[in-house]
Amino acid sequence: MLSGFLLEKLKKDAEERIGPIQQVVVTVPAFFDETRRWATQIAGGLAGLEVVDIINEPTAASLAYGLDKKAEEKIAVYD
Repeated sequence: MLSGFLLEKLKKDAEERIGPIQQVVVTVPAFFDETRRWATQIAGGLAGLEVVDIINEPTAASLAYGLDKKAEEKIAVYD
């Protein structure tokens, strides 16, 4: 499965920079249905990762944006 090879390569590259990685949260396009999400979970396993959650990319973008924010702020994410 191509996704498994891609995740394996990403894991290897990340481990070279930050050390061992076992558990991950994977982002997927918002239009992914349950079958595609399940395939992504399997691909993570093939790459030697424990996928603890799969979240939509727009959700991940908004979470990442807000990580360093101190005050409440409204944002809009368009996908």
